[in-house]
Amino acid sequence: MVLNYLFIAFFLIALVVGLVKLVVLGDTEVFTAIVNATFEMAKTGFEISLGLAGVLTLWLGLMRVGEQGGAINGLATVVRPFFRRIFPEVPADHPAHGSIIMNFAANMLGLDNAATPLGLKAMQELQELNPEKDTATNAQIMFLVLNTSGLTVIPISIMVYRAQMGAANPSDIFLPILLATFFSTFVGFVAVAVVQRINLFDRVVMAYLVGVTAAVAATLWYFSRLPDDRIQVVSNLVANVTLFGVIATFITLALIRRVNVYEAFIEGAKEGFSVVVKIIPYLVAILVAIGVFRASGAMDWLVTGVGRAFAALGVNTDFIPALPTALMKPLSGSGARGMMVDAMQTYGADSFVGRLACVFQGSTDTTFYIIALYFGSVSVRKTRHAVTCGLIADAAGLIAAVFIAYLFFH
Repeated sequence: MVLNYLFIAFFLIALVVGLVKLVVLGDTEVFTAIVNATFEMAKTGFEISLGLAGVLTLWLGLMRVGEQGGAINGLATVVRPFFRRIFPEVPADHPAHGSIIMNFAANMLGLDNAATPLGLKAMQELQELNPEKDTATNAQIMFLVLNTSGLTVIPISIMVYRAQMGAANPSDIFLPILLATFFSTFVGFVAVAVVQRINLFDRVVMAYLVGVTAAVAATLWYFSRLPDDRIQVVSNLVANVTLFGVIATFITLALIRRVNVYEAFIEGAKEGFSVVVKIIPYLVAILVAIGVFRASGAMDWLVTGVGRAFAALGVNTDFIPALPTALMKPLSGSGARGMMVDAMQTYGADSFVGRLACVFQGSTDTTFYIIALYFGSVSVRKTRHAVTCGLIADAAGLIAAVFIAYLFFH
């Protein structure tokens, strides 16, 4: 229902802004840009879906190998006490636990290509427990909000972009991003827990939260002691070794259990194509709506209005030029990436605006894209409180990003 209202709102706002530009400002090209955006984003949505086919085939195949070899169950055992409390409707021995933890691990390492198929696999497994197939369950919402909050320990791709843009120290945004995304994930988790009446003061829940916080602090301490030119090298090494290590472990354990690895891989890989077909209409719909909203100029007007409001309140507005990245991030990952690159090109990679845009990019994930992608893969239309809690997490991450950037870079 929320997506329905958002879909309609994006088009209506674009229509109103377009008419104002045409009638009042005499902009005769605005509706041409809007119509072009519909075709462009429809093509983009289709291409993204097709592009996922290969990655889905690979990782769903590897997941099946991991399941039959016992690796997934072993991972799930580690987090099962915590998951039993935040996913109470999911049986303790359900395979979704393994898929969820694998998805979270891939996100933390900034491995988007690996995280997406693992997340889709988890959503499919949670859907098996769903009594109302068109309505999101509590477990699906909790998983999705934790996913959209985008907890990233090693923001590899952003550091690469900074290096390409000539930053003197591409990794100087590492600690700010880690802090901002931690706040986003924590607030998102608390928001869902409150709505779903999960006991946050349960001893097991508290122990895991304290443990994760300690792990983040330890990571911060370790990387803060590395020379600047070593941070990106170590980050890339850890991410890639971990990823290939997971693949090797899956195959090794399957061999020990005498699993036919090839047949298990093929069996899991076949699911990739059916998932892609389900995703296409949902993804095209939300991306077209976002494209129309952006092409009409509504996004630019929103940024300008926010800037004037803060200026009127006497607040320092140095962060406003980086705001397009923040506003675009929940809507489109590629759009936000483009805004980030544009900010670095315009103001400089080592400017306050350039660095803040990078922190915005890494502080949260693409909420509407993920909702359309994940819920679309299992044909869920009624998202309940997923969008609201996801946007609360986004807001927390973006607000934290501003304060942290002022602390580190201003």
